[in-house]
Amino acid sequence: MAELVYPPVIGIARTMFKALDLRFDIQGSEHVPAHGGAVLVSNHIGYLDFVFAGLTARPAKRLVRFMAKESVFRHKVSGPLMRAMKHIPVDRSAGMDAYKHALSALRSGEVIGVFPEATISTSFTLKNFKSGAARLAQEAGVPLVPMALWGTQRLWTKGHKRDLGRNHIPVTIRVGEPVAADPAEPAEQVTERVRARVQDLLEAAQRAYPVRAEGPGDSWWIPAHLGGTAPAPAIARG
Repeated sequence: MAELVYPPVIGIARTMFKALDLRFDIQGSEHVPAHGGAVLVSNHIGYLDFVFAGLTARPAKRLVRFMAKESVFRHKVSGPLMRAMKHIPVDRSAGMDAYKHALSALRSGEVIGVFPEATISTSFTLKNFKSGAARLAQEAGVPLVPMALWGTQRLWTKGHKRDLGRNHIPVTIRVGEPVAADPAEPAEQVTERVRARVQDLLEAAQRAYPVRAEGPGDSWWIPAHLGGTAPAPAIARG
């Protein structure tokens, strides 16, 4: 079936990024497979992460179907768009429906995007991962593709005002080699392996990031362990 909505939405997003003069540094996009199913696994630090994560699949000419909380699909603006782009609603009280939907998409050769932390990390450090992404990859017989985003929290994240002005904000993205999901391996073990890879990629993105805090008031987006004022993981609620 023709994709009537997703490509135009991508075009609008790219126009917006150009208008905002975002400074992209994306490495590793070649690890997104050009054919067949895959589970794209990313950290989650901002409300626009699914847009940026999806950019990594463009060189392979793939459209990523993201799993997102069901409330996004109820919104009068985002809901029709999310459904038209064939993203997958997740009702946490009935998660098996979303799991079956994603599994079917993977088996038909789609790329599924998952944020295994399940919510935005307000400490901007990596939270524990849910095992659903690993279980999907194991059951569908597809690889997990780890990736990390950095800088997206500066645009729009939980507990902070949106910054969608022309402020030349850098966005750094790193994509790693696919991780095999052996069905014989416990899903929790696969999950920890993938999480470790995302952590490595996140640290690489942070090292490569071209901007540091300009002063005490500008360090809110930097994790405490890197000298910023973001809440430490032990006290962060998100």
